[in-house]
Amino acid sequence: MAPQTSTSFTGTLFIFSAPSGAGKTSLVKALLDCTSHIGVSVSHTTRAPRPGEENGKDYNFVSVDEFRQLIGDNAFLEHAQVFDNYYGTSQHWVENELSAGRDVILEIDWQGAAQVRHLMPDAVSVFILPPSIEELEQRLSGRGQDSAETIARRMQDAQSEMSHYGEFDYLIVNDEFDNALQELRAVVVARRHRLAAQQVRHQSMLQALLAARD
Repeated sequence: MAPQTSTSFTGTLFIFSAPSGAGKTSLVKALLDCTSHIGVSVSHTTRAPRPGEENGKDYNFVSVDEFRQLIGDNAFLEHAQVFDNYYGTSQHWVENELSAGRDVILEIDWQGAAQVRHLMPDAVSVFILPPSIEELEQRLSGRGQDSAETIARRMQDAQSEMSHYGEFDYLIVNDEFDNALQELRAVVVARRHRLAAQQVRHQSMLQALLAARD
């Protein structure tokens, strides 16, 4: 098991989880557009690239054998099998970003979130909910990409996922998109202004201010 070294980092690891259809991906994209020094972890996966996806940008595409080797090397903060494919978060990449003072977002499910919190207890976790079951089903149906059977399965999976909201630090309801975005950004901004982070960020200024008393 990897050592718990998160207390030495100047960046913050944010875990964002939500059921499919809650709008997490759109919120994260908008958050990146209005917030500096924050990025999204690029997961490793064994699934094939979809049209338009780029290796190293959308995902790090690897073979099943390569993925299993990475598991054996304890390279992942978290990993999971979703249907026939594997997904994992590189611990080395995340720690490098945090050490450089950049915040990192992980978009993972509740099981992955539990794995990450175990290794990095300083991570800040946020769960995003839809305003109602009816709205969630409408959003999933409105995509026009899935069959009725697939939507029914996604609805069942969503309710299972939502039952774990109480394991997270923050809860945001994505009813009005702009309001949800402001609330999500407020979590990030508030975390950046905690005392420990500000002491590291403004060390020289604080020393100069206190030296002025002498």
